[in-house]
Amino acid sequence: MGDSKTTKKRQGIRNIEYYDFQKTLDDLYDKSKRGEPFKKLFEKVVCGENIQLAYRNLKSNTGSKTPGIDGQTIDYLKRFTQQELVDLVANKLKNYKPQSVKRVEIPKGNGKTRPLGIPTITDRLVQQCLLQILEPICEARFYKYSYGFRPLRSTKHAVARAMHSMQSAHLHFVVDVDIEGFFDNINHGKLLKQIWSMGIQDKRIIAIISKMLKANIHGIGVPAKGTPQGGIISPLLANIVLNELDWWIASQWDEFKTNKDYHSYRTNGQRTEHYRIAVMKKTKLKEMYIVRYADDFKIFCRHHQEAVRIFEATKKWLSERLGLTVSAEKSGITNLKKDYTDFLGIKLKVQRKGYGKTNKPKYVVKSKIAEKAKTKIIDKIRQHIKNIQKSGGGNIIRPTWGMNEYTFSVHNYYSMATHCSSDFAEIAKRTRIGFEKRTKARKRRKTDKLPPYIQESYGASAQLRFVGNVPVIPIGYCRHRKLMNFSNLSVYVADDRVLLHENVKKADMNIVAYLMRNPIRGRSIEYNDNRLSKFVAQHGKCHVLKIPLSPDEIHCHHILPRHLGGGDGYANLVIVHKDVHLYIHAKDQKLMGKIRKDFKMDKATIGRADYLRKKAGM
Repeated sequence: MGDSKTTKKRQGIRNIEYYDFQKTLDDLYDKSKRGEPFKKLFEKVVCGENIQLAYRNLKSNTGSKTPGIDGQTIDYLKRFTQQELVDLVANKLKNYKPQSVKRVEIPKGNGKTRPLGIPTITDRLVQQCLLQILEPICEARFYKYSYGFRPLRSTKHAVARAMHSMQSAHLHFVVDVDIEGFFDNINHGKLLKQIWSMGIQDKRIIAIISKMLKANIHGIGVPAKGTPQGGIISPLLANIVLNELDWWIASQWDEFKTNKDYHSYRTNGQRTEHYRIAVMKKTKLKEMYIVRYADDFKIFCRHHQEAVRIFEATKKWLSERLGLTVSAEKSGITNLKKDYTDFLGIKLKVQRKGYGKTNKPKYVVKSKIAEKAKTKIIDKIRQHIKNIQKSGGGNIIRPTWGMNEYTFSVHNYYSMATHCSSDFAEIAKRTRIGFEKRTKARKRRKTDKLPPYIQESYGASAQLRFVGNVPVIPIGYCRHRKLMNFSNLSVYVADDRVLLHENVKKADMNIVAYLMRNPIRGRSIEYNDNRLSKFVAQHGKCHVLKIPLSPDEIHCHHILPRHLGGGDGYANLVIVHKDVHLYIHAKDQKLMGKIRKDFKMDKATIGRADYLRKKAGM
C-alpha cells in the first residue's frame, strides 16, 4: 500500500504544461467552481492537444504495457504519427463502440479474487481523453475530505485526517462502513444522472460514457450494472457516485447552513470548538465528519448514540439512494478508547495520556500496522530471502536490491504509524533466523561504504547487514514520521501550482525504490549505486530543466563519455530528462530545435545543456 501515485500525478501536471493545455483545464475548473453547466465538451475531448496529452499520460502509465483482449499494448499506438493518432480517436468517437473488456482475476489476501476489467489500449486512450476534460469539472465539486484517486491526494492524507478527527477534534466513536461489491453494483442510470448533475451536460459525452459502462466483458457478457476496476475512467466515476454521500454527511453538520452565522466562532473560516458548543446547545444537529478513500470510508462521531443513529441512517441512505448494500460482517461502530479500527493498512485507536488544560483526560492517537498488512509484509520478506538464497552466491545483486526496494517502500508507507518501530522490530524478529541462515549475511566492516541514499536513512543502524558486498536495508529499523494534512492546493489553480513546484525539493522515495528495483543491466554496481545517489542529490530533478522526473524520464549521463576515458564515478554522472539526453548527443538541428520548443528552454537552460554537449565532444 504505497504512496507511489503521487509521482504520476505530478508528472501529469508537467505533461499538461508541455502541451500548453493548462489554461483550458483551468477554465473548466473555474467555471465548474461557479456552478456553470457544460454543454459543449465533445470538441475539447477530440481536440489535438488533448489527444496528444492523453497519449503522453497513457505512455507513462505502467499499465500501458498490459495487453487488452486484442493483444495490443502502447507499442501499437507508438507507430502512429501525431495526426494519425488524433484522427484515430476523433473517428472512433464519432460513433463510439468500445471493444470487449478483458477479465482478469487478481488474488486477494483472504484467498478470494478481485476482478479487473482491462479495456483495449485504444479504448484506454479514449478514456484518458475523457478523463482529462471531466476531471477539472468534477474536482471543483468534489468534497474536500475525499482522498482516493484525486490529484495531490493520497492514502497518507486520508489517514492524517482520520488521526486529526480522533486526537484534535476528540471524536472517539467511528462508524465503519463496508459496501458489498461496490464497483460491481454501481447503478448505471443513477450514475449518468449524477454526471449530469455535476454539470457535464453534453449529451454526446453522456452517450459515450453509457457505452463504456455497457462494454461487453469477454466471457461474461454485457453488464447490467457496475464499472470494472481497471478502466482509466473508473476511479473518477466511482468518486462521482460517492460524492453525493460525502455531501449528505457534510450537510448533517460540517456544511449545515444555520440561521445564525456564528461568525465569531470561526478561525480562518474553520469552525471551532466554541462553534460546536454553541450550535449543539441551540439545535438538534449531531456532530460528524466523513473521511473517504475510494469506497473505504469512516464517519467520526463524538457520542455512541450519535454513531448508532448515523450508522442506521447511512445504511438506509446507501440502499435507497444508490442501491448499494452494506456488509453486516465488516461494518459496525468502534469505541476508539477501547478498540482499534483499521484504515488503509493502519490500525488506529486513542490512549489516555495525562490531562488537558481543563483537567479532563487527554487522549492521543496510537497507530500500528494492521494485522493483515503485517502478515503480508512477513510473507513478502521471507520470499525475498528465498530469492537471495536461490541466487546461490552468484548474481546476488538483483534479488538483494529487490528486497531493499520492498523494505524501503514499506518503511516509507508505514512510517506514518506511531508505533511502526515496534511493529517492524517484531517483523525483523520473525524473519531474522531465516535471513541469517539462508543468505549468510555478515555485519558491516569499517571498510564497507554505503550509497548515500542508504547512509542517510540507515547508516546509524547496528542492524545493517551485507550479503556479499551488497548492503541490505534492515527491516527492523523504521522511525515514525509525522503526517501532514492535505494542503488544499489544486492542480487547476495557477498560484497553487507555483507553490506545488516550489515545495518539491526532495527526491521521491518511491522513485528511489523503483530505481533500486530496476538497475541498468550490464552496468557496474558502481554505476547503478552512483545513479541512485545522483538522483537523490539532485532532489529527483533534471540537472538541465530543473523539473522533477518520473521513472520513465530518468536518464543517467556520463559528463565525460566513456569512450573518451570517463568512468562511472559519482562526479562524472548527472541525471537528466531522457529528451535532454537526446539533445546532448544530437547532431540534427531540427531535433534540437523541437526539444528546445517542447520544454520552452530559456537561455540559462540552453547554457546548461550546451555545457554538457561541449564536455561530450559535441
